[in-house]
This record gives sequence, structure tokens and C-alpha cells, in this order.
Amino acid sequence: MAPPPASRQRRSGCPISIALELLGDAWSLLVVRDLMFKERRTFNDFLTGGEGIASNILADRLRKLEDANIVEKRRDPQDARRFIYRLSSKGIDLAPVLVELVIWSARHEQTDAPAAVVRNMRADRDGFVANVRQRWRESS
Repeated sequence: MAPPPASRQRRSGCPISIALELLGDAWSLLVVRDLMFKERRTFNDFLTGGEGIASNILADRLRKLEDANIVEKRRDPQDARRFIYRLSSKGIDLAPVLVELVIWSARHEQTDAPAAVVRNMRADRDGFVANVRQRWRESS
């Protein structure tokens, strides 16, 4: 694996610390969630997604996720003024992590996650993740 760019020095080599540097703010994983599970693709989709993120924060997080090669950005073929966001292969590799976070949260807290989806995640984690990856491949 290549070292981080000189402009992005790591606090330490601890894998958890590195993950937190990339994803440890209040919004980055929610953007990844929206791309992975909610099929949101445009800046406006994220902005109106119900979380109440400010546009400047959203722009910053999208840029950081793109710089970290977790999100890819391309022009919308139907409207060249707009961009479409998509998880990269590195980003879709977060699927098992997000599934575990959903299961953990639903086990310990009251959530809005649909009970049937959580049951599917618990019953067949690998199958659920495989389905997420398949939808991602088909969306390219």
C-alpha cells in the first residue's frame, strides 16, 4: 500500500486511527451510507436526505472522501452542470463495516432501520454484503 501523500501525515500507523482519520467525523459515514444503501447520487440528494447537513460541510466531506479514494465523482451525462457521486472499490469495501454498525446499533438502541432489513443482515451478513456489492457493480 502506498504511503499517504505528504500533505496528509498520519497521527499513527494504528489501523483504527487511520480509519478514524478518513471516516471519523459525524458526516463521512453518513455520505457513504447514503451512497451504499439509499442510492443517493447527487449533491442535492445528500443535502435533502434528512440529516440536516450544511452545504459547506457536505462539500468538504465529499471532497475529503474523494481525496481518500472512497468516493468517485463524474459529470452527470444528462446534465453536465451536475456531478454524480459513486463509491469506489475502496468505498464499497466498507459494506461489511456498515452492516456491522447497523446490527450493533439496532441491538443496543432504538433505530429507524427497517426490522426486516436488520433481520436479513443478522441472518446472512455475507449474502447481504454480496447483494450490496452486486448492486454497486450494476450501477457503474
